Amino acid sequence: MKPDLPQNYVPALRFSWLTKIYDPIVRWTTRESLFKKRLVAKSGLQSGARVLDLACGTGTLALLIKNQYPDVEVIGIDGDENILGIARSKMDNDTARIQFDQGFATEMPYAEAEFDRVFSTLFFHHLNDQDKQVVFSETYRTLKIGGVLYIADWGRPNNILMRLFFYIVQLLDGFTNTRANVEGRLPKYIRDAGFKNVEVFNSINTLLGTLCLIRAEK
Repeated sequence: MKPDLPQNYVPALRFSWLTKIYDPIVRWTTRESLFKKRLVAKSGLQSGARVLDLACGTGTLALLIKNQYPDVEVIGIDGDENILGIARSKMDNDTARIQFDQGFATEMPYAEAEFDRVFSTLFFHHLNDQDKQVVFSETYRTLKIGGVLYIADWGRPNNILMRLFFYIVQLLDGFTNTRANVEGRLPKYIRDAGFKNVEVFNSINTLLGTLCLIRAEK
C-alpha cells in the first residue's frame, strides 16, 4: 500500500500541476548542473558504497551519481509518486539502474547504519522547523559510522539582491518553512542531530537566492 501524503506535504513546486515542468524550472533558476556536480565531486564516493538520495524528486542527482559511479548502489526516496514516475522514466539503460522508493523523510523505511552517503538537494526548505529536526535525526540514524551527509539548499543570502530573489521561493514554499534557511540555521539543526564537522563548503548565487552546500559527518 502506498503511503498517504501528510496534510502539510509541499510538492516540489508547491502545486502538483507544476511537477511536469519541474526539471526545466530547476535547471534554469538554480544552476542545477553546477551545484550537483560540486556535491558529487566533494563526496569521495568509492566502489561498493551505498548511497541514499533523500527527497530525490525527478532523480537527476541519483542518475548523475550512478552514471559517474556505476559500482555504487543508489537508492532514491520521495513522497510524491508522480515525481517518482518521472524519475523512473529516465532509467533507459542498465548502467542507470536505481531503486526509487515512495516514502517520507520523517520516517524512512531503512535500517540503522544502512548508508555510506546521504545526499539531499532543495528539500529542507519545504519542511517546518520541527520536521527539519526530525529528518536530520532520521538521516543520522540511517548513516553508518563515518558516513557523510551532503546537502544543497537555500541558505543565508550573500547580498541584498539574493535576499530579494529569495522572496520568490518564500512565496511558493511559505515564509515559516523557509525562515530557518534564510537565517542560516540549517547547520545548527544538523549539529543538534549529532553530526560532527558540519561545514558550509560552498555557496552559489542563483536566480532564486543563495544555495549553500553543506557537509556533515556521523
